[in-house]
Amino acid sequence: MSIDDDVALLERVPTLRLLGDASLRMLAIGSEQRDFVRGDTLFNLGDAADAGFVVQRGAFRVEDGAGAEMIAGPGALIGELALVVPMKRPSSAIALEHSSVIRVARSLFQRVLESDPAAAVRLRDEFAVRSSQIASDILMAGAKLTS
Repeated sequence: MSIDDDVALLERVPTLRLLGDASLRMLAIGSEQRDFVRGDTLFNLGDAADAGFVVQRGAFRVEDGAGAEMIAGPGALIGELALVVPMKRPSSAIALEHSSVIRVARSLFQRVLESDPAAAVRLRDEFAVRSSQIASDILMAGAKLTS
């Protein structure tokens, strides 16, 4: 895939779209593509997380230690929080078919944010909205459980 194809793919990811064209181009240029065959592991639960992955093609089963799972296909960002904070992987991801990802290292992502403060503010604001929504959802669920 070309850099323009990678930029177009990154632009499909809601979180990354907030960064704008110049920042997406920097991410596309600085990132690496990785290919997987069916059954290959992208990462395991508990691994150190230093990157996020955007699925280019194929699909990955992402499951946490409690058995919850989801399927991540083209355009999905796997490991979003690893782009902004050091952490352990809260899940495992396994290729369901021949697949490829764009690996975005946290160090690259942080350099991009440092070079574009306005993009960093947009991203911070998006995370704040999401955190508020999660807190509201938890309160609503708790109210339903106690009534």
